[in-house]
Amino acid sequence: MAASKFKIALVQLFVTANKSENLARASKLISQAAGGGANLVALPECFNSPYGTKYFPEYAEKIPGESTNMLAKAAKDNKVFLVGGSIPEEDGGKLYNTSTVFNPDGELIAKFRKVHLFDIDVPGKIRFQESETLSPGSGLVTFDTPYCKVGLAICYDIRFPELAQIYTRRGCKLLLYPGAFNMTTGPAHWELLQRGRALDNQLYVGTISPARDEKASYVAWGHSTLVNPWGEVVAKAGHEEEIVYSDVDLSYVDEVRSSIPTSNQRRADIYKLQDVSQN
Repeated sequence: MAASKFKIALVQLFVTANKSENLARASKLISQAAGGGANLVALPECFNSPYGTKYFPEYAEKIPGESTNMLAKAAKDNKVFLVGGSIPEEDGGKLYNTSTVFNPDGELIAKFRKVHLFDIDVPGKIRFQESETLSPGSGLVTFDTPYCKVGLAICYDIRFPELAQIYTRRGCKLLLYPGAFNMTTGPAHWELLQRGRALDNQLYVGTISPARDEKASYVAWGHSTLVNPWGEVVAKAGHEEEIVYSDVDLSYVDEVRSSIPTSNQRRADIYKLQDVSQN
């Protein structure tokens, strides 16, 4: 019988331009998180490199590679499920923003490529075009743990509610979004989007940001967060490097879904959500 509770650790890593230093810091914090009792540990988007289109080609790796080898070893050494944030991945001459997941035996059990590329232009505030260097992924990814099924996506993907709805229909009780919102969209939308996805789908939503570096060309908002199925923030970081711990209570997911049974009240005679993605 699956446990009704498990502990998650969201690692808000301070990322530098030194890849080796990033990997060493990440490894240390994964061990610290495991020592704190975490069963599942998650890293931020682009944990091995600065976030920026000019950096993606320089820091990109094949999978397996230096960064994912570190993740596999860290998962195995610490006996945790490990969501490796994301890294720039090179495959077949294309670059992707890719998240990998390892089980406590250090085995790669999931790989997700960011589906919705971050292409925005907010006049006078921020312009960013991931599509200048990255290609989008073409599938959605879940992975199984002894606790529950988990859905995985990256940053900008959180703005697309259909993705979260499909993950919910696939049986997920937790969604994880490694993400690096910025100083414009972060204060406006970061928490709001997480609470919306959690409330709409009556599950836990975790987001994992890099720590804020005011000197970086792209300044992350920080505030890694866990939201429960009632839409409440149950754990939240500041903007500096830290580990956020929280219990994920799966019985509470069931309680909320039973109390407000929206999944059984949808009007399939009026509207329909279709899952056409590739696994």
